[in-house]
Amino acid sequence: MTVRMGHAGLGYWGPNLARNFGDLADLRWLCDLSPDLLAEASKSHPQARTTSDFQEMIADPELDAVVIATPVITHYELAKQALAAGKHVFVEKPQAQSTAEAEELLALAEERGLVLMPGYLLLYHPALEQLKELVDSQELGELLYLYGNRQNLGQIRRDENALWSLGAHDLSMILHLVGEEPVEAWARGESFLRSGIEDVVFCYLRFASGVVAHMHVSWLDPHKMRKLTVVGRDKMAVFDDMESERKVTVYDKGPVQRPAAEWHVREGDIHIPKLSREEPLRRECAHFLSLVEGEGEPLAPARQGLAVVRTLELLQESLTAATV
Repeated sequence: MTVRMGHAGLGYWGPNLARNFGDLADLRWLCDLSPDLLAEASKSHPQARTTSDFQEMIADPELDAVVIATPVITHYELAKQALAAGKHVFVEKPQAQSTAEAEELLALAEERGLVLMPGYLLLYHPALEQLKELVDSQELGELLYLYGNRQNLGQIRRDENALWSLGAHDLSMILHLVGEEPVEAWARGESFLRSGIEDVVFCYLRFASGVVAHMHVSWLDPHKMRKLTVVGRDKMAVFDDMESERKVTVYDKGPVQRPAAEWHVREGDIHIPKLSREEPLRRECAHFLSLVEGEGEPLAPARQGLAVVRTLELLQESLTAATV
């Protein structure tokens, strides 16, 4: 079957989603409040009807699914309306700004027998898939700790802080690799540019297994970094998304305890695995469509996304308490 799609939100990220769903599905509708953005998108998708009214789009009885790539503050409400109208929903991350809202969306999708998929893009990156294989196969040895760096100068948000905008990416990867939710989460940050909107945030997570993780996110930094480091007892691996060829590097090095309880550093080879060049967004969109077509667990991405929102909320509570 060819999934009939409607697309809402044609700003910064929306056109990329529309391009992929336009190739993979039957893109019937484009929706945005901006006439200029609608006109521009229509050039690439002339077959799609245009509207500034989300309700008009989801009222189409032939529509199977809706993509929501609107501002974060609208995600929950629009996703709720689309699910209530009987449409499968792909909604950009985060799908909601609270655990209660994310749980409500999951329950509604389950009740209606619909797919709900939050768009955590990096879960579909071939580099993360490689890291997951390294962790699960125990090639790195016992997982000890992880840390993410996601910094840049720019993309300064008005409606969400650096934790929710940038941290959601690294957090989704960390939870996926560790395979559990944290038992401890704290965050500290500062609002240098806009009062109450943290531009820089430092986070700490501790898991029941003993694994710990750290995140540094900022849009007020001289370096553009998109890096996740995974440290095992035997080997270490780095996912650097700023590298064009060397996305994942595996370091065969680590500490070795010798007689008399002395610790020494073991240095081995450096390995750069060959990765698929398939666009992560294309993989993500294809996965959503396969779920709509009945393949796989329809609510697995929603449950994964709920864990991210739940942890983000814990970190936000810590962040807020620290500034009071």
